[in-house]
Amino acid sequence: GVSELAASEIEAEPLWDGQAKSSRYQDFSRAGIVIPPEFSSSEAESYKVAAEALLVAYQEVNRRAFEWLTERHPRPPEVKPETYRRNLAARAFDVARYVLFWGIPTNVGQVTSIRTLEKQIRRFKASEYAELRSLGEEIAEACAAEPVCRWDETTPAEPLAPTLARHADANERAARSRSDLRRWAQQNLPVASAEPPCRVDLLRPTHVPADIVATLLYPVTDRPFRELYELACAWSERQRAEVIDVAVGSRSERDQLLDEFRGGLYAYDFVIDIGAYRDLHRHRRCQQFRQEYSGNLGYATPPLGAEAGAATVYESALESAFHSMRRLPAPGAHYLLPFAARSRFLFKMDFAEAEYIARLRSGVKGHFSYREIAWEMKCKMEQLEPELGRLIQATPPWVEDLLKR
Repeated sequence: GVSELAASEIEAEPLWDGQAKSSRYQDFSRAGIVIPPEFSSSEAESYKVAAEALLVAYQEVNRRAFEWLTERHPRPPEVKPETYRRNLAARAFDVARYVLFWGIPTNVGQVTSIRTLEKQIRRFKASEYAELRSLGEEIAEACAAEPVCRWDETTPAEPLAPTLARHADANERAARSRSDLRRWAQQNLPVASAEPPCRVDLLRPTHVPADIVATLLYPVTDRPFRELYELACAWSERQRAEVIDVAVGSRSERDQLLDEFRGGLYAYDFVIDIGAYRDLHRHRRCQQFRQEYSGNLGYATPPLGAEAGAATVYESALESAFHSMRRLPAPGAHYLLPFAARSRFLFKMDFAEAEYIARLRSGVKGHFSYREIAWEMKCKMEQLEPELGRLIQATPPWVEDLLKR
């Protein structure tokens, strides 16, 4: 298996198709933990202690949530006992999953074209995370080897993709561009605004160069997209060109433009918990960008956890995890981020995708964290585009059916 953090990076391909293990239907406390390879032995021990404390809290929150649900929602006569227990257990896991963290192991299966696989390998090899760099090497080695499972045992065995294995080098250019952009932002951007973060913000950028510049700067800063876009709109053409030139300065003839040059009609800027992001991240018909994980935006608290009497256990576990994380070096420290931790993510899409996500993710079968986000997506679209927003048939988060899966 791989860590949940690695799984999220594996899935970060527009043409990706695959499946990962769900946190809603099984007890993750038995899975163990993934220790970041970049840690020293003492750092690994500190990480392990903090991670195991989160798993203990996960079990306790899950137990209390399940007991509370069974007390408040007796089994209807028409519902079979095993169905009743399974559905309420899933709801209890929905609460407990906030205490899970990026370092939990999971499984991912994927189906991709050879081109997408090459892009994936090159991206992994240039990753800041040692786990992903190792995974990139492992995939390349598998491409150079004979297949373990063959369609026809009567034909001679040949390596799967030897040419890809030879030429899929690390995409250092993308990493270098982002490093250059981060340096430019640190040296040139004015003092950031002190506005409190907005959970869901929606823009319809109309100034294309400013939109691209804002998107280039978004992953290398901790600023809202709206602030960056308004700054870029106010800049001169020369100032915007300076940012774009920094981004393309290390580009060779065979390199594509960075993904930040792609876009959509609408830009949703989210400040949401990592758990909700894990689910929204799986939508492929949009361009997605994230800011560096920091733990500086606080964390989400599920109301049901407090109602079940788990608030003290929950808050103590998260505060302890954040304290431990800040004492560990990045990027390995990111593995300790709980799913409750908020971070900032940018999703750019057309109206059809916004309608699809809002409709699908707001349904009563969904996790309440992303149901609330999906509902806000609809509300923000209604404010921005009343003529189109009325077409989004989303389910309000206060409409619930705990026994429906």
